[in-house]
Amino acid sequence: MSLLDGFIYKIADLPWEIQAVHALNYKTFVDDIPQHEPNAQKALTDKFHDQNTYIICVDETQQILAGMIAFRDQRPFSLDAKLKDLDSYLPQNRSLCEIRLLSVAEEYRYTRVTQGLIAQLVQHATDCGYDMAVISGTVRQIKLYKFLGFVPFGPIVGSRDAKYQPMYLTVEAYTDLKTRSSSFSRESNELANDDRLAFNFLPGPVEFSQHVLDAHNEPSCSHRGPEFARDFQETCRWLCQMSNSSRVQLLMGPGTMANDAIAAQLGLLDQTGLILISGEFGRRLVSHAKGARLSFETFEIPEGRAFERKDLQQALERLPDVSWVWGAHCETSTGVLNDISVYQEVCRDRGVLLCLDCISSLGTVPVNLAGVYLASGTSGKGMASIAGVAMVFHHHDLAPAPDRIPCALDLGLYQQSQGIPFTIQSNLVHALLAALRLHEWDSRFEDVRRWSRSIRKQLHEIDVPTLAADSCAMPSVVTLALPRSHNSEEIGDRLKDRGVLVSYQSGYLLERNWIQACRMGAESKPPEKLVRLLKKMIQPSVSLER
Repeated sequence: MSLLDGFIYKIADLPWEIQAVHALNYKTFVDDIPQHEPNAQKALTDKFHDQNTYIICVDETQQILAGMIAFRDQRPFSLDAKLKDLDSYLPQNRSLCEIRLLSVAEEYRYTRVTQGLIAQLVQHATDCGYDMAVISGTVRQIKLYKFLGFVPFGPIVGSRDAKYQPMYLTVEAYTDLKTRSSSFSRESNELANDDRLAFNFLPGPVEFSQHVLDAHNEPSCSHRGPEFARDFQETCRWLCQMSNSSRVQLLMGPGTMANDAIAAQLGLLDQTGLILISGEFGRRLVSHAKGARLSFETFEIPEGRAFERKDLQQALERLPDVSWVWGAHCETSTGVLNDISVYQEVCRDRGVLLCLDCISSLGTVPVNLAGVYLASGTSGKGMASIAGVAMVFHHHDLAPAPDRIPCALDLGLYQQSQGIPFTIQSNLVHALLAALRLHEWDSRFEDVRRWSRSIRKQLHEIDVPTLAADSCAMPSVVTLALPRSHNSEEIGDRLKDRGVLVSYQSGYLLERNWIQACRMGAESKPPEKLVRLLKKMIQPSVSLER
């Protein structure tokens, strides 16, 4: 038995440990990798169970199984059935064993558990007189296997949904890796905390698919060429279709730039407006308006609330000279989703123009911009693409205003030039187009809703309050109001150390002792690991059941 980093490494010998092995085996090789058929027991007993030695990792605090790996030394190995003449692929004059069923529970992936299991198995194999092991490693984790010293060989084996790369590991290679690299442990920790590998619950930058990355990495092309013009127009068509807009202008910059461009357009009206505030990003609209020297009033409601019809009606009745209203569809700071239809109906009835910040909502919930004067979006959040493309949606024609608006913000100049007045970074547009093509958007919206229901239910069960009520909650943004007995920065740092990235370092979050978990990226990261860690950090006296 070994105790490392709060984890116990041992050979499974207790009844509950064996049961947990079968349950984790099922979770990995039925639910995650569809190699075996489901069963009602949700337990999978390996066909070589009686021959396996299970080395397990137990979370000492929670007394639950964090990971397992199986050692076996009886031929034929499982790879013997998958590769003819297995030994012909391997170094000669070796004493050979087999590694099976390497699996780490979801909430412990991308921590040091995998490295610890491999280290314990190498020691066990050496003690038994073996100096090389073979494994069928899932193709999803080849990078990690190579990092740990494994050498791929032979063709890919398995089924379409369960593909494996045969690999071997020698004792010398593993030992040399540790001695040759004094930073082995540090690199392992960095691997665990790599943003690309960690559980990314950030509002941005978000995770994106390999297809998006591949599109971005294609050679740049001229923004004046016909090929790029075709792809650019297709991107705009996609964006207009999913937002029910007539036109969209793409600017090279962050979402903030899109709101600056909206402010510049509102300045051309020379009329008084109303800015709606229910959190940090409503206040940022005020900053945009001040920067553009707009004439405006403000209407503010408490944080955590959504604007209701009566709020807008009363505000506009008190301010009869208002000709435009500007607010956030999603108030990202609080995780509140405002009802676009309420905005639209009240503004239509009062004859005022409606502008919306849709930077955090576009791509995660349906957005219908019918009748909206101007609306902002961005590529690096719910669109699950690479940050750097700002969007402004509109229905009406825009004319250039070179004497009043800086060129880079002049939406009329963009429209006049078919959207490409200046150099456009082709790689960013191609990445965005790949993201647009990749998703079935209705399915994505439902996936976000399921994630929201799951995390909110789990948080409520451990008495961690969410700021937004269920009735007005933004599905993709959950803001947690931590008790003052716990520091949000400390909690955020501890979560990061365990491979869970949440938003907590912005000034307004630190000031209010809030953290945020978001579902913005291409893949849905299940919330169980986050919730389990929060329970442990906030309620240390509570132990989870085995």
